[in-house]
Amino acid sequence: MHNKTLEKLGLSTKEAIIYQSLLSLGPSPIRAIAEKSEINRGTAHECLKSLLLKGVVNYLPRGRRKLFAPRDPEVLLQLAEKKQSDLETAIVQLKTTVIPDLQHLKPDFSATQVQFYEGDEGIEFVLRDILNTVQLSQEKSYAVFSSKPIRAHLYRPFPNYTNLRIKKGIEVRVIAIGDGGEDAELSERKWLKTAGKVDAAYIAIYPPKVAIISLASNNYPTAVVIEAKEVAAAQQIIFNTLWDLL
Repeated sequence: MHNKTLEKLGLSTKEAIIYQSLLSLGPSPIRAIAEKSEINRGTAHECLKSLLLKGVVNYLPRGRRKLFAPRDPEVLLQLAEKKQSDLETAIVQLKTTVIPDLQHLKPDFSATQVQFYEGDEGIEFVLRDILNTVQLSQEKSYAVFSSKPIRAHLYRPFPNYTNLRIKKGIEVRVIAIGDGGEDAELSERKWLKTAGKVDAAYIAIYPPKVAIISLASNNYPTAVVIEAKEVAAAQQIIFNTLWDLL
């Protein structure tokens, strides 16, 4: 009934089924649990051992009988809070020590990395990469060239992108190519007037990366992410020069 939620707490699908079956059965032997769960006894026994380790069920020896009993569902909240606490600690460690240490393992002469993405899922990945990369930078800001035709499609897979950017305290400067576009918190925008048709394009400069998003036929989004300090630095110079002229 609530398998997906329980799986997010670290239970397998079969463990989630067995725990919910135990709640309806009360203290029961393996045979009854397996029958109620419609899971073979061997697998049910392994799942119960795992649930014991996770603190979700208890073992109740009754003479020769071996009974298992579910702990109160409130234990699930405790499990979730512990996972949240562990995750928050891991995020802090990633930001402060793990990622900086791993970055030092990379050679200074590493070759340019180019990644290709497509579809709404690919674009969402690129947008999240922009936020995650910039959040780890000292300046917590990035720059964007954005043309009018792409704006209606860009945040389709990630509608709360701007709100999340603001929540993370990330600033952005935008050079809008063509009319339109709206200002938002922690953003600055300047407009570049053009004559004639403008192709759909979005270029994000977030050192050491540059992301280029465009639309193929039928407004199908595609993206290229280039990870190279030199490329990002050159694009940043172009952006800053044009920004100062507008």
